[in-house]
Amino acid sequence: MSDKTMIEAIRECLRQEMEADSRVVVIGEDVGRLGGVFRATDGLQAQFGKNRVVDMPLAEGVIIGSGIGLAMSGLRPVIELQFLGFGHQAFHQLGQQVARLRFRSQGRHSLPLVIRSPYGGGVRTPELHSDAFEAFYTHTPGLKVVAPASAHDAKGMLAEAIASDDPVLFLEPLKGYRLVKDDVPDERFRTPLGKLRVMREGTDVTLIAWSAASVMVNQAAEILAERGISAEVLDLRSLNPLDVDGITASVEKTGRAAVIQEASFTGGFASEIIATVQEHCFYNLQAPILRITAPDTPYPLGAVEDLYVPDIDRVVNEVTALVQESA
Repeated sequence: MSDKTMIEAIRECLRQEMEADSRVVVIGEDVGRLGGVFRATDGLQAQFGKNRVVDMPLAEGVIIGSGIGLAMSGLRPVIELQFLGFGHQAFHQLGQQVARLRFRSQGRHSLPLVIRSPYGGGVRTPELHSDAFEAFYTHTPGLKVVAPASAHDAKGMLAEAIASDDPVLFLEPLKGYRLVKDDVPDERFRTPLGKLRVMREGTDVTLIAWSAASVMVNQAAEILAERGISAEVLDLRSLNPLDVDGITASVEKTGRAAVIQEASFTGGFASEIIATVQEHCFYNLQAPILRITAPDTPYPLGAVEDLYVPDIDRVVNEVTALVQESA
């Protein structure tokens, strides 16, 4: 066990899985000689060679399409999609091919393919780099979607994703790459998909988030505690499959819920969580379910990014009002 940043945990996982299984290959833009734009694959090409760590052209559809062919040939490719916003250029492959292969082949073919992609705000990126488009992909049956918030979960869940015989979109928080640091086992391990993590236990309200928002919400919960509000914080970790039982158990206990996402208001994954809570916890609710999101506008320039992404102050103030008005 040692203290690692998220980017270090991801790099270590890739190296260990490639050492353990010669079928694991890495492909993507700049993953080889450069070691990835965030250095997640730094040193892998030098260790494993150009046939297992392959630099690809600036063409996301080609990258995803190549991953499909490699997976069907018996390999276990890990693709780096440089930013989730670039997935628009490959959605015809993701939605029509990657997610549907097992269904289309009546179970004869699986697709052991992992697509790693950073996303999320807080680092002043240009357009289409920080957008939280996860809802596009959770609405794509056949595709698993995970979004860890800690270095420990990043390593364990990436290993589990690589072992999966079905495709996994593995979302990595840009803000968390080097700011998030925690204890991570040095040896190989796996963290099951589909199980949330209770970051903080509470009794007054359940705060539900994922990826970098989970870290921010947990900090907000500390301030809420100073105001006498006991908030339970759930880090979903896995969006599809979703831990419905874990969400239900928490909201049944607290009677109130707030969902926090970096994405814009309309049609985001928070809406799915709210529908799930309403379906399973209706008679336990003491107040309407709160949704804290970005506004319905395109992602802004970096200079005003802080006005767009939900922050600690918004969470504290809106959750305080929710609890006090329903007390």
